[in-house]
Amino acid sequence: MIQPGQTYRSLSNRHHPDDVPVRIKVVGTPITIPGVWGYGKVDVVTITAAGREVRRRAIEASQLHATATTREGQPRRTGYVLEEGQ
Repeated sequence: MIQPGQTYRSLSNRHHPDDVPVRIKVVGTPITIPGVWGYGKVDVVTITAAGREVRRRAIEASQLHATATTREGQPRRTGYVLEEGQ
């Protein structure tokens, strides 16, 4: 279940210049009512290496995953995975 305060890391092969996966933090509850921002979106911010929260935006809730593997056991290649201890 997606909740404000959770942090996720990118599963993409495309990383920052310092070769660290992009980290994001959920800052809003998932939007489940169709409207201007769409359906099934959640507000997130990017977390910099220094810990600052920048670039607030809404992303599809389907991009946030609890595990780094699919139901079939294959590694995910896109989206964001919940970090340990959350």
